[in-house]
Amino acid sequence: MQPQLSFITLAVDDLPRATVFYRDILQFKPRKISDTVVFFTFGALTLALYPREQLGQLAGLDVPSLGSAGFALSLNVPQVSDVDDLLSRAQAGGARITKSAATTSWGAYAGFFTDPDGHLWEVTWNPHFPC
Repeated sequence: MQPQLSFITLAVDDLPRATVFYRDILQFKPRKISDTVVFFTFGALTLALYPREQLGQLAGLDVPSLGSAGFALSLNVPQVSDVDDLLSRAQAGGARITKSAATTSWGAYAGFFTDPDGHLWEVTWNPHFPC
């Protein structure tokens, strides 16, 4: 069997607010929106937004155990200027910029934000991984 990463599910405190952030601010195209889950598809990978309480119940964990520290999701954009544009939109939509965009030691241009639920995202233009 060859494992394949197919879903990333983010626990969110307010599904309507998270939907607006990802759909309207980050401009992700939803595949499905319901009262209990929202799906955004990127090729073979799907990002799901799921209410924190319900994800905890589903996983057999209490809500505080669902923390998301220790990893970052990355959005690779096609142009350097797209990094600043997306960080600005994210901040205007309620995200917190944790590191302003700057040139990295490996030649990329990147910055970081946390979404309204505290999930860490990197926005990067990377010449070694073009879009």
